[in-house]
Amino acid sequence: MTQGNEPLWLLIEKKIQGLDAGDLAGDRREGVIQRVAGELDGTGFNVTKHGGNMLQLRWAVEARCEVGHSLMQDLDAAVGALTLTDVENTSLATTNVITKVGETWPLLKETDRRPDVRNIVEAARLDLLIAHAKTLEGDAGIRYLYEAEVAAEVVTEALGIDVAKYGEVKAAVDAERAEIARVEALVAPMGDKSDEEKVKALFAENVADELIVSIAGIDAGVVEGVRKAMEAELAEQKRLAEEEAARKAAEAAGPSLDDIPADEMLEYIESIREILEFSDVEAEIRTMCEQSNIPQALTDIAATDAGKLDELEAKAGG
Repeated sequence: MTQGNEPLWLLIEKKIQGLDAGDLAGDRREGVIQRVAGELDGTGFNVTKHGGNMLQLRWAVEARCEVGHSLMQDLDAAVGALTLTDVENTSLATTNVITKVGETWPLLKETDRRPDVRNIVEAARLDLLIAHAKTLEGDAGIRYLYEAEVAAEVVTEALGIDVAKYGEVKAAVDAERAEIARVEALVAPMGDKSDEEKVKALFAENVADELIVSIAGIDAGVVEGVRKAMEAELAEQKRLAEEEAARKAAEAAGPSLDDIPADEMLEYIESIREILEFSDVEAEIRTMCEQSNIPQALTDIAATDAGKLDELEAKAGG
């Protein structure tokens, strides 16, 4: 093949496509054939001096005269009528085009022409995909073409985007695919577990609601019901945890000033005075008070208002 890797039969059909009945009438036909043969020589094929190629041209012209119009007219019409749905399966679409056009042009049914027709159908598919992608907003067009397995360089050129933007969308789609595969792997071994058990297990793995519905096949209402039940359970767990933390904090802080017995108050104050002889830096005072198990209430006074110790000591009977 030459000239864009097109086969000779297709180049011939394109060359004679524009000819009318007058060009091929009577004595004019041979002159036209010789002229077309010369033009085909320019594509890299030897036609004028190659018997088989010249015969192929004559057969094509003869068929063109018998039908009254060109094969390309019918082939273009059949391919042009294809929709996105039709080209989802290019092999089937190719068969349909060959069957339809081959009713009038039997040579198109030849086995060696099928790959060429399929190339034409695949080119039409690409045009349809790109046209549809251009109607989509935002990154949807890029995503659409990537998911349709259109080559990256084709996507960037067709949509006028740079490689970085394409890579960004590709990474997002790949991440979504990876997440779907992860969820499928999580769902597979769940077997006969109830829907509620499955939802809880998937929530624990941070699976999104929509994937639980689509992959695990669980009703959205069940998912929402489990979420609400778990939210109530988690709220209760949080409340209990906060209560326990408060209890531990109160326990660590020790009794309030009013709850410290007089004799213990005097002992604590004596310890504090010894600490104050070592340092007057708040952080250091607090550290030493904590090490001496002095209640938090007295520690705060020692660190910020040591003068109040005299008052407390007098009140305790010291």
